[in-house]
Amino acid sequence: MDSDQYPTIPGEDDRTEEINKYQKFKKVDGATYRKVNVFLRKRTYITAREWAIARLCSDFKTPYGAEMTFIGQHLPELVPFMEETYSPQAVNQARNAFKRKVRKSGATFFYGAMCGFFTLDELDDILFESSEIARFLLEIEGTSLSIDDELDIEDKITEIMRKLGESANVLLNSRKGTTVDEDDDDDDDEE
Repeated sequence: MDSDQYPTIPGEDDRTEEINKYQKFKKVDGATYRKVNVFLRKRTYITAREWAIARLCSDFKTPYGAEMTFIGQHLPELVPFMEETYSPQAVNQARNAFKRKVRKSGATFFYGAMCGFFTLDELDDILFESSEIARFLLEIEGTSLSIDDELDIEDKITEIMRKLGESANVLLNSRKGTTVDEDDDDDDDEE
């Protein structure tokens, strides 16, 4: 075939090099979409499609938003387990599904924490397990955080969870007709 039949888009050569250098998801090279999807479904609420698109939207973000057209057109070249191209609308749909699931998961988690269903130790265990899975997914996709960034994120989450746990205890105690201050006063009277 004559290469003149397929005109090149200005700047497309630059993007070809960028596509070739994209190093995410190399650890699942050779895995089928189905296998990646089953793996994710056992550990998260997201699909392989949503995971790949969310990562690409993060990596190919411009000041005006993610490059939906570029991502969709080059999906099989960028992500080894994706087999077909997507329209910009399909990319946007997958990105929105990812966001929606994260928000719902977060709301479910915080509700469980705030209603007192979990003890602070159980919440700590949930957070630890969740962070291990998140680190594993980052490792699989080839993303790494610096130790300082990872510790900073964990410290912020721990602080939020501590405040959440304290607030939940105050709320639960107020529902029972007691307050934390009343309990402290009772201890002083006993001395």
